[in-house]
Amino acid sequence: MNDRGPSDRPRAANSRHNTPPADKITPTQAIVGYVSAVPVPQSRAESASSAGGGRRTLAAALLFGAVGAAVVLLASGQTWAEGHAAVGGGSVPLRATGQNVTGVPAALAIVGLAALVAVFAVRRAGRLLVSGLLAVSGAGAALAAFLGADDSAALDEKAARTSGDAAETIAGLTHTAWPYVTFAGGLLLLVAGLLALRFGAGWPAMGGRYERDGSPRPRKARPVKDPDRPEELWKALDRGEDPTGV
Repeated sequence: MNDRGPSDRPRAANSRHNTPPADKITPTQAIVGYVSAVPVPQSRAESASSAGGGRRTLAAALLFGAVGAAVVLLASGQTWAEGHAAVGGGSVPLRATGQNVTGVPAALAIVGLAALVAVFAVRRAGRLLVSGLLAVSGAGAALAAFLGADDSAALDEKAARTSGDAAETIAGLTHTAWPYVTFAGGLLLLVAGLLALRFGAGWPAMGGRYERDGSPRPRKARPVKDPDRPEELWKALDRGEDPTGV
């Protein structure tokens, strides 16, 4: 027969959940509590993920910059506008390339390509400056191509020279899609510059692993000659010395 009363059961249940007072905490319990409060360091998976993200942005910037510069240089040499000029009762077909319309996109593409290479040759403030130059080159090339997409001044000048009449203008003017291809190449350069501005601080520098710290190189110790070796004995005999002498 159970002789415990109802009031004893809650007391027994509560005793299982009571925590020891502060003055009765053992050293082992204190150490366990301290260790559990220490923040967990960054895992290897997170470190590898951040390194992989840096490599991806680096590869993307290289791809966008190289392709953008190549597209601008290629498209700038193509025909942007066509027309014909009236000469002696007939007409002469004329065309203008991107270089005839404006030489700014090609020049800025070369600057941007040089800046793309220089991004990996400098660090810190220099890298930030070169990355900004890359972005500005792309923006300038895209803007110049967009403004020259419907330009007719280059063909008007050619028509005046061809006809011999300074007032002659081009007739039947048409434009191609090459200015907009140049515009797209400039945008790729701009994106490469923005990627370098945003993530370039974590990219590696060119030849960083081969840089010296300026400390002198340790000299190699000369090997100690053993006089008892056969070759040393023969050398002593050649010099006229007695190898057995003390």
